[in-house]
Amino acid sequence: MTRRRLFGITAGTAATLAVTGAPAAAQGAGTPARRSPEGATELDAEGAWRKLAEGNRRFVTGRQVHPHESLRWRESLVQGQHPFAVVLGCADSRVPPELVFDHGLGDLFTIRSAGEVLDTSVLGSVEYAVEHLAVPLVVVLGHAKCGAVSAAVDVVRGRTQVYGDVSALVRSIEPAVLATPADADDARFLAAAVNNQAKRVAALAVERSVTLRTAVQHHGVKVIAASYQLDTGEVTRLT
Repeated sequence: MTRRRLFGITAGTAATLAVTGAPAAAQGAGTPARRSPEGATELDAEGAWRKLAEGNRRFVTGRQVHPHESLRWRESLVQGQHPFAVVLGCADSRVPPELVFDHGLGDLFTIRSAGEVLDTSVLGSVEYAVEHLAVPLVVVLGHAKCGAVSAAVDVVRGRTQVYGDVSALVRSIEPAVLATPADADDARFLAAAVNNQAKRVAALAVERSVTLRTAVQHHGVKVIAASYQLDTGEVTRLT
């Protein structure tokens, strides 16, 4: 059963309920089944986070297992996908979620935009994963020394100007920079701004999306922020 049916927000669902006479509360009880192609036990939001954290520990210590890369597994995904987490991360080439969390094909629904900027396409992609693929966890993943956040810091401080579509991206990050407490140490200030941007995007996603609010309030979905350290490879949960 997909979250689309669980949420009862489509005409198709309404028609089904009218025919079967099943009450909406019964249809929406609990969280929908989410199983891998080989029938692994479904995960809730905290279980999904633990699985990500375990993979990240393997990555940090250099003990990756590179799961779900085999021919058999790839073929098992032909008929559909069953990711256990959404990761909205920066487009930075140094932070690929599947490597950072040591997971493979079909495990993560990955969305990437510079500075984790949340536009309508990005938010729609998150909604799709939660509503149609029954993903229980959304992680907004910022990272150390983020170039997009650094550019926003420079613009806010009057050090530079940006043009073209990059300016729209920087303007989207400026509120997080402006909300960051002043610090004479540039590196420390940037780190705090990076964390603020990830937390702000996580909050905005829920604020702007009825689908996500419904999922969070009634179906056990969690939207959290996290931060990745380039030097250690460690991911830290922020919210």
